[in-house]
Amino acid sequence: MGHRKMVKFLRKLGRDTRGATAVEYGLILALVFLSMVGAVQSFGTEAITMWSKIEASVIAASGV
Repeated sequence: MGHRKMVKFLRKLGRDTRGATAVEYGLILALVFLSMVGAVQSFGTEAITMWSKIEASVIAASGV
C-alpha cells in the first residue's frame, strides 16, 4: 500500500464508529445479564425458603 492510501485508510478507520457501537451494546447486554442472574438468585432463595416453611408445616400437621 502506498503512503497516501495508508493515511487515507487510517483516517477512515478513525472515523468509523461501528466498532464502538458494538462495544456499547455488548456492555449493555452484560449489565442486563448480570441483573437477570441477581434476580434469579434472589427469587431462588425466596422460593427455597417458602417451600421449606411449607414442608415444616405439612410435617407438623401430619404428626410425622
